[in-house]
Amino acid sequence: MSYKTGDLKVYWNRINYAFPILNDTISSECTAAEYEEIQQIIVGLGIQVRIRDLVLVHIEKYLRQRVIPPFWSKFMKIEEEIKGFQLFKSAVNDLYEAVSKFYDMLRQLTILNSSCGDNKPVFGEKNVILGFKQLVRATLLSQLPLNYQVIINHFYKVSFNVFDNEYENSDMGEDVMCSGCWNEYSDCNCAYIVKVFHDTNRKLMELNLLERLTGQVLTNFIQLRIESHIQKLCNGTFDVSHIAFLENWLDTTVMSWLTRIYCAGSSKPPPDDKNIQNAIEKFKQKLSYYLYHSYTKLRIDQLFNIIIDYPDSQPAVDDIKLCLEKTDLRATLCRKLQVALETRLLHHGVNTTDILTAYVSTIRALRHLDPSGVILDTVTKPVRSYLRNREDTVRSVVSSLTEDGAGSELAEELAKFAAETDGDSDKDEAWDEWNPDPVDADPKVNAADRKASDIISMLVNVYGSKELFVNEYRTLLADRLLAQSVINTEKEIRYLELLKLRFGESQLHFCEVMLKDISDSKRINALIQQDKEFEAANKFTSNAMILSAQFWPPFKDETLELPEEIKNHFKAYTKSYEALKGNRTLDWKPHLGNVNIEIEIGNKKLDLTVSPFNATLIMHFETKPEWSLDDLHQVMKVPVTILRRKITYWQSMGLISEKSSDIYVLVDDSDAGKANVATNQVQEMICEDDEAESVMASAHDQRERDLQVFWSYIFAMLTNLNSLPLDRIHQMLKMFAPGTECSLQELRQFLDTKVRTHQLVLQVGMYMLPKT
Repeated sequence: MSYKTGDLKVYWNRINYAFPILNDTISSECTAAEYEEIQQIIVGLGIQVRIRDLVLVHIEKYLRQRVIPPFWSKFMKIEEEIKGFQLFKSAVNDLYEAVSKFYDMLRQLTILNSSCGDNKPVFGEKNVILGFKQLVRATLLSQLPLNYQVIINHFYKVSFNVFDNEYENSDMGEDVMCSGCWNEYSDCNCAYIVKVFHDTNRKLMELNLLERLTGQVLTNFIQLRIESHIQKLCNGTFDVSHIAFLENWLDTTVMSWLTRIYCAGSSKPPPDDKNIQNAIEKFKQKLSYYLYHSYTKLRIDQLFNIIIDYPDSQPAVDDIKLCLEKTDLRATLCRKLQVALETRLLHHGVNTTDILTAYVSTIRALRHLDPSGVILDTVTKPVRSYLRNREDTVRSVVSSLTEDGAGSELAEELAKFAAETDGDSDKDEAWDEWNPDPVDADPKVNAADRKASDIISMLVNVYGSKELFVNEYRTLLADRLLAQSVINTEKEIRYLELLKLRFGESQLHFCEVMLKDISDSKRINALIQQDKEFEAANKFTSNAMILSAQFWPPFKDETLELPEEIKNHFKAYTKSYEALKGNRTLDWKPHLGNVNIEIEIGNKKLDLTVSPFNATLIMHFETKPEWSLDDLHQVMKVPVTILRRKITYWQSMGLISEKSSDIYVLVDDSDAGKANVATNQVQEMICEDDEAESVMASAHDQRERDLQVFWSYIFAMLTNLNSLPLDRIHQMLKMFAPGTECSLQELRQFLDTKVRTHQLVLQVGMYMLPKT
């Protein structure tokens, strides 16, 4: 069929009348009846597909050039939140109105599209309206400015603040600032903000732009609010569980606010709209995970303090335990806590006792947090290694085990050990409570061993030998018995019985004998004091502590020559003891014990309890008022260096002064020592600081003595075989000197000491005797 040119021009004008977008305008006065005639013309010409595609191209062009740029022009980077709120509202309103003007034309385009018969998707959608919205979204997001999030964030921050504070303004007076909109309460703008908020979100939902445009900004904003709320609620408080409060806040405040965003002000999603329900549910899952994640990270940063406060901080530990099941922060917890322990505990500025206290709290807290023991085993490796290298660790542990009062956690552990052993059989029966080890558990470690170890066992395992602990307790008990003027044997027996339950009867037999020696000494002293001959021959009284040498730890080797009258007194005491015991005698340790002395000099009168050394020193000044250090050295048989250090005690008391270099005189003028005679307040003191030192040989000293036993064997080996490597010496010692155990490392250190003292020569890994 042929058409005249004039007719075609008329038809084109009619088509432009129905679709004014072809002339870059969108206002149309075409009625439905008029469009029906135009539709017949288009179909009659057979150009419906071409017209549809042409209209879509012009719509896309119009959106790109006329609609979207004005929208993005309002997205400025500004600081004022209220101004940002208004800009975003204005931008959405303008976009909504501009898009709404297309709908009459889109209805006509829908009719045209249905007549095309090619079922071609419109911008990827099955109908024109959905395709148009997809085109709006695509064109909009293709022109995103750099700081578009700023005013969106302001918009939701203002509205959330109003929603979060809506229940706090009900009882406010007119002079009070509204915490929702930050205006005077008389000028409160909250109702307007809520109305604009709901209206703007409704328009974004209709345009299918809510999630695409604001989703990430909303997520970031809510995450920041979650973090700040957690910090405000939980920072520094460990004795209350916060998870329930945070979950309730997330449900009642955050999710209620989000539901109103998605549902245009309604508090519940429409029951028939699965898309909105799914969107809200996904958002909730994402925010719940972030809540647990943020809370756990905060608690991990505070975990060292939480552990120190345990068990008062158990609610915080329970929260972490719950959150670890919902997050993937287990490895982060192990790493950060290990670093915190290393930086805050494992250095020379912290006492061993404090390290042990923190270690015990760590064991208790992490056992509660992770009953499998995997976290505890991982985190405390540096602590165990550090304690192993501290010389006073064993003594500190043993001291804590036998301390009085509720402050000693190890003493409490020891006391309840017997009760816990009674419940061991019940643990085996709880097979239905078994859980597999976490994935980060060491497969080489037996899970039952990891869970079964009690606190004391873990401390013993730091060294791997309970004999070391028992020997240290024996030394500590000896110190305690020798240092106390009044000995509470009942308390010591109670601790001994508890330790026997923990370490066994045979290990502590020596300690039983030591305590028996104390009670026997009291009885023997009473009998000797009743000896008339002994009483008549002595000017002063004495109480001896009679020790069974083979059961007590070795004493420090010190020499001290006592005055003649003291030695005569000891001889008389020994004679009375021999008469009482028959076939036994006494070997006196003159440097041990305490001496009660009265000193009168001028107007000064002192009543002191001092060491035998100090008593002997001052007694020599009774017979001769002036002494040189060399003379005292000859008389007392004590090294000059020790004399110089010890004599400072009497100098501080104002009784002795240094006349010239190493020449000391007795101060007999009562006025001379007035500067120092605040010493009247020291009259009841027991000795000086040196007297608090242990009189027993240290574990290191005892070990050195044990290793000296090997020297005769090693000397004989090298005499016969000329030279031997370290491994060979160690193997031969195992065969020929099996009585004393010695590790390869200990033997190496011992032999290196002999090399330094020129008793051995080391060449190319071979030890040999030096050539004479």
